[in-house]
Amino acid sequence: MSERFDCHYCRDPLHGKKYVQKEGRHCCVKCFEKFCANTCTECKKPIGADSKELHFKNRYWHDNCFRCFKCYTSLVNEPFMLRENNKVWCSNCTATEDAPRCKGCFKPIIAGDQNVEYKKMVWHKDCFTCSQCRQVIGSGSFFPKGDEFYCVSCHEHKFAKTCAKCKNPITSGGLTYQEKPWHSECFICSNCKKPLGGKRFTPVEDDFYCVECYKECVAKKCAGCKNPITGFGRGTSVVNYEDESWHDYCFKCTKCARGLANKRFVCHNGKIYCAECPKRL
Repeated sequence: MSERFDCHYCRDPLHGKKYVQKEGRHCCVKCFEKFCANTCTECKKPIGADSKELHFKNRYWHDNCFRCFKCYTSLVNEPFMLRENNKVWCSNCTATEDAPRCKGCFKPIIAGDQNVEYKKMVWHKDCFTCSQCRQVIGSGSFFPKGDEFYCVSCHEHKFAKTCAKCKNPITSGGLTYQEKPWHSECFICSNCKKPLGGKRFTPVEDDFYCVECYKECVAKKCAGCKNPITGFGRGTSVVNYEDESWHDYCFKCTKCARGLANKRFVCHNGKIYCAECPKRL
């Protein structure tokens, strides 16, 4: 009499029937699916004896359930990544999901895409545009203003100060005189055209003169020493009488050479005298 060969669970005979051996026990297909089969991580159904099973880190899938969570591509024999909630992702979708997002279009910036980075923010090159004219700035020069960015041209027209002389925008450098902005190259001597930034100069109505040109072209000549009266250095005080001018130290008595600035004097035959000397003439 032959030895009995029964299902471990339901005790039905297995002779001539399909069965499964699991952990040293024999069981019919029905009991295998009921008591022994692993549950598919994706569809939550048992993985039957006739199904192809895939497993990774104590997780199991039907072969037709092992697909990318994002694009549904089969991952059998393909590289994959197990992410949150036990979802599997293909390598392409993983790269896309983990890629930085463009600040302009909010789409991922994939490796190899041309991009622009500024203060931990990133844009596709074609998404980095001027807030005013909407033209692509790309890798060109730009000016940030809060959360907005401007190309050089729009920034000049919208924000840059205008030069008091040429009326064009001042994009860099420049100087200020009497609360008016100037290009450095526009703030020059009206005679010799040399730049006056950081140098001594004298304004005359709407013109400016360096020290040398002021002496030569504009300054009055002292009636005493015949040198220009510049207002710089010694002799900043000027004495004016009728149509002539003197350095204060040159305005003195013709006879005794006593200084007469802020003192009484006498003009005799076109010459200047102190109050006492004319009496001795």
